[in-house]
Amino acid sequence: MYAAPLDFAPRRTLLGHVTTTPESRKTPWHVSVVGIVAVLWNAMGALDFTMTAMKNTAYLKALTPEQLDYVFGFPLWAKAAWGVATWGSLIGSFLLLARSGLARHVFLLSAIAMLLTMLENFVLTDGLKIMHGGAGAIVFAAVIVLIGFLLLWYAYAMYRRGVLR
Repeated sequence: MYAAPLDFAPRRTLLGHVTTTPESRKTPWHVSVVGIVAVLWNAMGALDFTMTAMKNTAYLKALTPEQLDYVFGFPLWAKAAWGVATWGSLIGSFLLLARSGLARHVFLLSAIAMLLTMLENFVLTDGLKIMHGGAGAIVFAAVIVLIGFLLLWYAYAMYRRGVLR
C-alpha cells in the first residue's frame, strides 16, 4: 500500500529556530462537536453564576430566605472561585473552538477553581443540607466535575496531537 508523503514546509519558531511541520492539519470533526456542546453546557453555568451574583430575583425566586442567605454569604474567595470555574470553562470552550492551545490552560484554571467551589459547598459548610440537596445534588456536582476534567483532558490531548495551536 502506498502512503503519500506529508507536505512539510520550513517554519520559524518564536526563538528563530527553523522546524518542519505539516503545512496544514485538518481539524478532526469531533473538535467542533465537543466545542459546541461545551459552549452550551458551560453557558448554563456562567448564566447561573451571573444571575446569582446580580441577585436576580426572578431567577432566584425558588430559593428560601435561608438558602439566599447561604448563597449570598459565600466568602469572597469562594465567589471568585465559582466565577473562575464557570466563566473559565466557557472561555476555554470558545478557545477550543478557535483551536487555541490556551484552552488547556484555561480549563486547568477552571478545574482548580471548580474543586475550590466544591470544597466550600460540601466540606467547609453545610451547603448540601441548606440547599436541601441529597444524593441527586452530589451526583450532579460529580457530573459537573467529571465534565470539567474531561474537557481539560480533551484540550491537552488535542494540543499534543497538534490540533490546537
